[in-house]
Parts: sequence; C-alpha cells; structure tokens
Amino acid sequence: MSAGVGERLVDGYTLVVFDLDGVIYLIDRPIPGAVETVARLHAEGRAVAYATNNASRRSSEVADLLTGMGVPARPEEVLTSAAASAELLRDRLPAGASVLVVGAEALRAELRAVGLTPVTQADEKPAAVVQGYGPQVGWAELAEASVAVRAGAIWIATNTDRTLPSGRGPLPGNGSLVAVLRTALERDPDVVVGKPEPALFETAAKRSGGGRSLVVGDRLDTDIEGARRAGLDSLLVLTGVSGVPELLAAEPGRRPTYVARDLAGLFDPAAAVRVPGPADAGGWSVTDRDGTLELAGAGRPLDALAALCAVAWSAPVPALPKIRPVGPDAAHAMESFGLTAVA
Repeated sequence: MSAGVGERLVDGYTLVVFDLDGVIYLIDRPIPGAVETVARLHAEGRAVAYATNNASRRSSEVADLLTGMGVPARPEEVLTSAAASAELLRDRLPAGASVLVVGAEALRAELRAVGLTPVTQADEKPAAVVQGYGPQVGWAELAEASVAVRAGAIWIATNTDRTLPSGRGPLPGNGSLVAVLRTALERDPDVVVGKPEPALFETAAKRSGGGRSLVVGDRLDTDIEGARRAGLDSLLVLTGVSGVPELLAAEPGRRPTYVARDLAGLFDPAAAVRVPGPADAGGWSVTDRDGTLELAGAGRPLDALAALCAVAWSAPVPALPKIRPVGPDAAHAMESFGLTAVA
C-alpha cells in the first residue's frame, strides 16, 4: 500500500528534513532528481531543513555547496554536528577554554564562533577533545587525543557513522576513527552529538511551528534511528548506504515509516510505500515456511517489499530472512531490490 490512495506523501507534513550524503548528493554531485525535488518543495512554499553528521563543513559552507549544485539553501536551514558539538561545549566549558580538535578546519571554526579555543596538542591541557571526520585525520592527531582524554579531557564525538557514501562505495567514516580511540582508551566517548542522537532532528522540528516533520534519510543506523528517537516519521530512500537486505533485518528502533527508491516518493503516491504493509495485499502474498519466506503474486515491487517487511519483522530476532520467489514476477521484484533468492 502507498502513503494513501492518490495522496502525496509530502502533503502530510509541514517540514521535510533531509540528510545530505546519499540523499541530496554523493560527495560533490547531486543525486538525480534531488535538485528538482527541493525546487518543487520551495515552489509549493514548504519548509525544508538539512541535518548532517558531516563535521567537515560549516553550515554556511554546506549552504554554499548546495546552492552551487542548484539547490538553494540558507545557512539557517542547515544543521551540522560540528555546530551542535560546539554549542554543547560552549554550554559546558568556561569562555575561552581550550579544546583539542580531531577533524577538519570547519570544526575549529565552529569552536571559535562560540568563544572557545581550538588547540592541537595534549600538552596545552585542553578541557575537552572533540572528534569529527576530516579526510586528513591521521595517527598524530589520534595520539594527541588519546593522551588528552587519559589526562581527564571530556571526549565528544560529532558522530559515529561507520562509513560515508562515495561513488566507489562506502568509505570509512568518523565512527571508524572513533573506534580507533575507543580501542586505545578502552571506553566510549562521553557524548555523541550527531545522529542517531535526536538533537539535530529535535532542533529542526521546532522550526515546523507545531506541524508534522518528515525525516528523509539513506541510513537506518543514523537517519532512521535518529528520527525514531525524536518521535518523527521517516522515509528511507535507497540511493545511499542502507539497502533492502539491511532493511529486512532491521531491529525495531531502525525501521522507517515509509520506503521509496528515491526522492520521487515524496510526490508520487505510487513511488513510496508504508512499511510494514499487509503480508497479503497489492497482488502479493508472503508465507513463512519453516523460516523461508515465499513471495508469490504480481504487482508493484514496493508492495512486495512492504509484505516482506511485515513477515520478516514479525520474527523474534531480527535477521536477514531466506526468501524464495514463486514465479517470474516475484523473482523480478526480488532482483530489483538486490535480494538473493534461495532454491
């Protein structure tokens, strides 16, 4: 079943909050359809916000990047984990306090903007360490952070994304670099600011004026989980990191409200589906036969996916199910979602 017979998904919401990497763009190129989608939202007078775990750019830089891609954006529409981390430290530390930065120049700039002093050496006795993604982060910075945290500095991670999307597939993200320090220090960061923590989405939702907000993301472990923690509906688009196999195996806290192949699902009722759907609807039926899900019938592949979610998510322990197609239509639907059939 779609969001509603003949109803556009977007019409149920006052604000649409987009993730960036994997939703609006990949690295430095817009994802097909993204420019047109945002332009249409603006033309209809709908509120838009962007929430990103990327701490390597300031809000103004992200807005400039989007505008340069043809997506008009204002700095106040952009919520970054770098800015949120700086504000958190501003509220915890005395004015002018030293903070050791592991990450990009944007993170240092956000600290300066709130009256804190970024440093690079543990010998400068920083009150805190803030760790964000930066393409040049290396052993030396991680070593200084390790020494500072052992000496008593607060350890803040802008996010713990294990990977980030690229045109060549997922690459190590800030979470992979945080894991280096976690291994060396044998403990977790004191605070993780970005998604899946709800702060970025809660801040965005306050701008909706009491209306409903929809989060659009490509990652179950950050965007979708963060939306659920913030009590917001979510749309998973299959243009970035998380795919259908991961969706079918998702634990309850990482299950979206809707799924679409891409951003067309916001406007086209046939291009989005609410999940889970009935196990027997839309021309499809899914039957659990001793742990193997049999998909039979014909119809819209998204309805088949909703039916598969219904049965897969009813299992006591989330896991990728074995799926057997019954007939060529079922086999085609599975193939279109990258699912491997069992004999």
